[in-house]
Amino acid sequence: MRHEFIDIGSNLGHASFAGDLEQVIGRAIEAGVTRQVVTGADLPGSRTAAAIAAAHPESLWSTAGVHPHHASGFDPELREELLELLIEPRIVAVGECGLDYFRDFSPRAAQRAAFIAQLEIAAAVAKPVFLHQRDAHEDFAAIVAEFRSGLVGGVAHCFTGGLRELEVYLALGLSIGVTGWISDERRGLGLREAVPRIPAERLMIETDAPYLLPRDLVPRPASRRNEPAYLPHIARTVALVRGESLDSVAAVTARNAARFFGLDAAGEP
Repeated sequence: MRHEFIDIGSNLGHASFAGDLEQVIGRAIEAGVTRQVVTGADLPGSRTAAAIAAAHPESLWSTAGVHPHHASGFDPELREELLELLIEPRIVAVGECGLDYFRDFSPRAAQRAAFIAQLEIAAAVAKPVFLHQRDAHEDFAAIVAEFRSGLVGGVAHCFTGGLRELEVYLALGLSIGVTGWISDERRGLGLREAVPRIPAERLMIETDAPYLLPRDLVPRPASRRNEPAYLPHIARTVALVRGESLDSVAAVTARNAARFFGLDAAGEP
């Protein structure tokens, strides 16, 4: 049986894909990853993601947003440009946006301001949010709670937390994106405990390629670059941890992603 997988978070605009992007997309489709949502993490990157998606209308869509690492550059002009970009129907979510207190590449006050602005934009354009949180759970949850009633949806991208964080995010109505972090025997134990508790209708999967290459992938690429073609490996681990079949995880996560991002209706060719 051939499975269909949807990667809700691939960074195909990353420089590591510049030399073989078409082959990367082809390998993903061959592996059953028939659709992807390409992540935008700043304004130029969001434009690049949109252009890549537009060149592959049968399989790619994109997001547009400003990652907390770049929040210090979020100003009124950028806000207007982002809002204009999000009118494009094949740009299906606002983000990657949120808070990152682990790196603190932007001041925390600037991160919060940019996050709030993007939640306001998401409410205005009626598109879901693609959310990032690292070491900022309390502030992140409080801000999402303040704006949640005005949002059409949100997904905790690359969720790496445990049961406590999961319960909060589920109470906020968020969906959960699971990456190859689940394969990390050192850092992924809390996630492995949480994944069986994710309601089926809230579960989605992603590679976050080229980052987060699953540690148990065999053979491992010499480049250590993650690719969307490895999403079935992540799905198998999710299925194992949940005590479910790969058929079930593939079908449920693809259905959830298509519905959440509106892939069956957004800018069809």
